[in-house]
Amino acid sequence: MDLPASEDPDAQAPPPGLRTLLPSREFLCSRKGQLLLAESVLSFITFICYIASSAASFMMAPLIEFLLALFLFFAYSSKLNEKFKGIYWPLSDFLRCVTAAIIYFAISIAAVSKYSDGASKAAGVFGFIATIVFAVDFYFTFNDLVTFLKQGGSENATEAQKSEDEASDSDSD
Repeated sequence: MDLPASEDPDAQAPPPGLRTLLPSREFLCSRKGQLLLAESVLSFITFICYIASSAASFMMAPLIEFLLALFLFFAYSSKLNEKFKGIYWPLSDFLRCVTAAIIYFAISIAAVSKYSDGASKAAGVFGFIATIVFAVDFYFTFNDLVTFLKQGGSENATEAQKSEDEASDSDSD
């Protein structure tokens, strides 16, 4: 006899392959997760507004920032930053946020002041909002980066001091 779909235990749970693509609730509730999600959404909206406007030449920057924010969102949610130690994730994220904030600010000013259609004005407004979100993200990332460098610098100094102590010959004094 066939069981109804509501009683079948396999019908309720998504397949394990699909579950790995979804970000965890813990990451979605974190500050970094919310900032990356906001950056992705704002970049996509700005991209769509630039496509519909006469300022279509500015559409490449929001598209690239959307793809980068989306990549980092899934990289952080799937903990790729812990698996790939060769990339210095906080620094690359900081540089991405700084450049995005500067570029969004510049193209938003140009879109609002040079073009008169409504889609260009909307793209400029969403660009200014994205500038603020990216600036908040690079502020928090910078604080995390400084904290990490202070901790790493003290460990490196301690290790360097230990290696100098071991290398020195105390009998020659």
